Amino acid sequence: MTDATRTATPMDRLAEQWLDALLELNPELHVELGRPGREGQCADLSPDGHAAAADAARSTLAAARRTEVTDEIDRVTQAELVRTLELAIEQYEAGFWQRDLNVIASPTQNLRDIFDLMATDSDDDWEHVAMRMRQLPTAVDGYIASLEAGIAAGNTPAVRQVAEVLAQARKQTLPDNFFIALARRGPENRRTELASAAADASAAYIRLADFLERDLAPVATVHDGVGRELYALASRGFVGMEIDLEETYAWGLEELARMVAEQEAIADEILPGATVGEAIAHLETDPSMQLEGTDALQAWMQRVSDQAIAELGSTHFDIPEPLRRLECMIAPTDEGGIYYTPPTEDFSRPGRMWWSVPAGVTRFDTWRELTTVYHEGVPGHHLQLGLAVAEYNQLNAWRRFNWNSGHGEGWALYAERLMDELGYLATPADRLGMLDGQRMRAARVVLDIGVHLGLPKPDGSGPWTGDDAFGFLAQHVNMNEGFVQFEANRYLGWPGQAPSYKVGQREWERLRDDWVERNGNDLKRFHADALAVGSVGLGTLRESLLG
Repeated sequence: MTDATRTATPMDRLAEQWLDALLELNPELHVELGRPGREGQCADLSPDGHAAAADAARSTLAAARRTEVTDEIDRVTQAELVRTLELAIEQYEAGFWQRDLNVIASPTQNLRDIFDLMATDSDDDWEHVAMRMRQLPTAVDGYIASLEAGIAAGNTPAVRQVAEVLAQARKQTLPDNFFIALARRGPENRRTELASAAADASAAYIRLADFLERDLAPVATVHDGVGRELYALASRGFVGMEIDLEETYAWGLEELARMVAEQEAIADEILPGATVGEAIAHLETDPSMQLEGTDALQAWMQRVSDQAIAELGSTHFDIPEPLRRLECMIAPTDEGGIYYTPPTEDFSRPGRMWWSVPAGVTRFDTWRELTTVYHEGVPGHHLQLGLAVAEYNQLNAWRRFNWNSGHGEGWALYAERLMDELGYLATPADRLGMLDGQRMRAARVVLDIGVHLGLPKPDGSGPWTGDDAFGFLAQHVNMNEGFVQFEANRYLGWPGQAPSYKVGQREWERLRDDWVERNGNDLKRFHADALAVGSVGLGTLRESLLG
């Protein structure tokens, strides 16, 4: 974090204006950033709302191209603004908004998930909760209208995704759904108002579920793969640079084989002569490496995170005081998945690591999950995104909260390997857990590109289809069936996102090697310089650090 305050430039002001436009277009962003305003409102998810967002992007893109650049920070800002705005316009024109439906990151989930970040400390906070629940019917109607536009254009999501999202939507129509339960937590003087608003929210999900079942499912495409053109556009967005898809697929196969070989060697250390499966089964019977219940999981996550922050903050990284607080949370959902939410601009709400524990899962293996805490916390997402937030003296607000998956998830996988290098995965069991995650990330490079492009399967039995996903993933992920099913469906419905982790790690490692060759083996400086840029596309990052 730099002490000197930089004078805002015309490019900074344009980036701030774009953030203001995003805040206007997406009221939920106020909650994510902790900025007052638009309390209780929802984004316009209708065709008109998407058109307005595209128009705003076109206007800002034109301004970004003509605004003067005064220094290196401006140069990066301009490059990243142009990249992201061009991408937004291309994806709009390609109709991404007409088929925006998947099991993890589409409006069905986002409209509910934002409530997890809303404050509930005061009476006014609960009024805002009620307001947003009352707005859900309008938001859902707009979303349905966009999906209807996709039906009219013959641009629909896969029927497999529709079926899975339908099941998720139906959960919010049950008598004790999330909104009903949230209303019951409110203050006594607002219970009636909250109950009425929760009924409105539930009714919105009833309409959404009915639409998905009655109107969208019958016309949804049977093909899980989106094809080369849409996939390349999605991939470019997630990675922040164009990649050779065939080369990356071949590299994914090689990387997967390398991960398997590493795991087999570690398995032999754990139990001489054992296969990977046998070593895992052996570890799963060791009560010293097990946690029972989500309370124990949350407490363990917090202990591990606190220790990493304390120790790494005194050796390998300069961690500002506000970042030394990271809250480990059990998410109020059971869909599966682990994720991080950044702190607000003033750090009044700290960074948070969330674990959405699948229904019925009560036991957790610490050897398997240790690397996950480092991935989501420090030196992973919390350090990466938190340091960007803390650079308020140098980076404009848009730069501080910009996000690129290849940069972010690639860094988090890089951080896992870094912790192994630093000795934090000290036992063979802990290393096996890290390799289990790395193997999964390599497998999904192969699966994701293979399915969506219809490439030949590794066994030569023909082209990939969505039906191959679960069996292939199950071979390479030692998780329960529900987790594997969710992950496979996630990749099928969110093309290009899953490979961005491993592809991003590859680019981070390449960048480090090239930087060290030029500047010497000062990794603390490399990490500080790289993270100070903020989360930008990997092409922008390379250009910023190496020119």
